[in-house]
Amino acid sequence: MKIEYKLQDKFDVISFASVCLLIAMGIVAIFSATVNHPTASGNAERQLVWAGVSVIVFFFIYFLPHRTFRLLAVPAYLSSLILLIVVIFAGKVVYGAKSWLALGPFGFQPSEFGKIGLILFLAYWLTHKKRNINNFTDISSTILIGSIPVLLILLEPDLGTAIVYIAVTVFMLFWGGINLFGLFVVVSPGLVVFASLFGTAPLLVALGFILIGLYYFKRNLFTSASVFVANISAAFLFDYALRLLQPHQQRRIASFLDPTADPLGSGYNAMQAKVAIGSGGLLGKGFLEGNQTQLRFIPEQWTDFIYCVIGEEFGFIGSFLTITLFIIVFIRLLDIAYSSKDEFGSAIVIGTLSLYFIHFVINIGMNIGIAPVIGLPLPFLSYGGSSLLVNFMLLGIVFNIYRNRKEKI
Repeated sequence: MKIEYKLQDKFDVISFASVCLLIAMGIVAIFSATVNHPTASGNAERQLVWAGVSVIVFFFIYFLPHRTFRLLAVPAYLSSLILLIVVIFAGKVVYGAKSWLALGPFGFQPSEFGKIGLILFLAYWLTHKKRNINNFTDISSTILIGSIPVLLILLEPDLGTAIVYIAVTVFMLFWGGINLFGLFVVVSPGLVVFASLFGTAPLLVALGFILIGLYYFKRNLFTSASVFVANISAAFLFDYALRLLQPHQQRRIASFLDPTADPLGSGYNAMQAKVAIGSGGLLGKGFLEGNQTQLRFIPEQWTDFIYCVIGEEFGFIGSFLTITLFIIVFIRLLDIAYSSKDEFGSAIVIGTLSLYFIHFVINIGMNIGIAPVIGLPLPFLSYGGSSLLVNFMLLGIVFNIYRNRKEKI
C-alpha cells in the first residue's frame, strides 16, 4: 500500500492507464477499418510500433531534469517556425495542403511538432518576469506569438491545425490571468466570425451582443469603438480569407452549414459517419461487423473518422467509454495544473490540456455532424505516427511536471 502511494505521488497512474486504454481502442478500431483494405491493411501494426516508440520517448522525457523545458522553450519555438517556413517551399502536398516534409523513408508534419514549441514558448513568455497579462502590450505580444505560426500554417493551407494553434493561445492567455474584458476582446472576433458563416442576420445578432458586452464593461468611447470596429473587420477579413481557401476546403465549410447540399461530395464523410454511429445502437454490431466500416463507405476512416468505427462496432457503450476516458485525462491534467507550484509548468499543462481538448471537441463534432470537417485527428486513437509521438512527448512533459509539482523553480 505504501509502495502504491509513492508511485501515485510521482507518477499519475490513472491518466497513464486511461491513455493506454485509448491507444488500445484506437489500434483495435484501426485494425477493423483497414483489415480488408488493399493498401492500408498494415496500419494497425504500424500504429502499434509507433505506440511503442512513443512510450519510450515518453519515459525519456519523464526523467529529464525539470529545468530542461525552460531552456528548450525559445529554441523549440524558433525551430518550429523555421520548419513551417521550409515546408511551404519544400513540402509534400497531401490532401491539398503542403504540410509534410520527407525525412528519409519517413514523413512528418512540422505543424504537429510546432505545437510543442508554441506551448513551451507561450508558457515561458507568460510566466517570465511576472508579465502583466492585462497590459495591452503583453496581450498583443502573446497574440503575436500565436499568430506567426498560424499565418504560416494557413499558407500551406491547413485550416484545422491553425484553429488548434489559435485555441491553445487563447486558453493559455486565460490561464495566464487575463481579465474578463481582455478575454472578451480576444474571443469576440472569433464568435463574430463563426456567426458570419450562417449569414447576415446571425452576424448582426452577434454584433448586437458585442455592443451589449461593451456597454456592460463601460470602457471609454475610444476603446469600445476600437473593439467594435475590430469585430466588424474580423468578419470582413474572414470572408476574404474564405476565398483564399482551396475549393475542397470551401466545400467542407459549405457542407457543415448544409450537409445535404453535396451528399455525394464534400458532405459525404460527415453523413456516412453519422449513419455509422447511429446504426451501432447500444452495444454495437460487433468487432469487424460494421457495414459502413467493413464495406469502406468512409474513405480513410482510420484517421479523422476513427470515432465512428467505435460507435458502429461497439455502440453507445464504446462511444461513452471513449469520451469518459478523455474526460478522466482532462480532469487529471487540470488537477496537475492547479497543484503545480511552478507557474511555467502549470502553463505547459494547460497548453497541453487545451490541445487535447480542442482536438477532442472538433473531431467528435465532425463525426456526429456538429462541427465542420477540417481534418483533425482524435488524440491517441487516430492513425498517425507524428500525431501520436507529439501527444506522448507533451504527455511526458506533463508527467515530468507532475513528478516535480511540489518544487518551485
